[in-house]
Amino acid sequence: MPANVTTCLPPPSTDPLPTPPTPETLAYSLTLPAAPQTPAIARTAVRTILQVHDLGDLTDPAVQVVSELTACACRFTPSAEIYVSLRYRDAALRVILYDGHPRHTHPRLAAACDTRRRAALRVLACVVRACEGDWGFGEAREPGGGTRMWAVLPRTTARAYLRS
Repeated sequence: MPANVTTCLPPPSTDPLPTPPTPETLAYSLTLPAAPQTPAIARTAVRTILQVHDLGDLTDPAVQVVSELTACACRFTPSAEIYVSLRYRDAALRVILYDGHPRHTHPRLAAACDTRRRAALRVLACVVRACEGDWGFGEAREPGGGTRMWAVLPRTTARAYLRS
């Protein structure tokens, strides 16, 4: 054992305290299991993240959107994990979700699969429409392929969702 243990400790920080989280600093990426409990985990995480970043007014529609996207991804993906990205840019919350379900090469299979996915996301479509946002899905351009689903919730119009 060394005689002077304090030399192993880092020097005290002279940096000022970190700034508190703001809407503009919201940038999170979550890798979650493709499992039945994942939508509940995602809802809890998103609720906490939005509260910490002073975006509580987006909580209800955002939690619903993330819940719908994760449930759909867990239903469709053959892989063990899904990936969720949350960003706040240009006064809007952007949710992107990647799952491992590859796009079908046969046109009729692709159309049938898109129809099933669109039907699974009906509630999401209603929430996003009420918030005057945008959503969609398509082929993931990342290595490994899969499907990319996304939704954009503008903050100003998402507040109207709470009043409806």
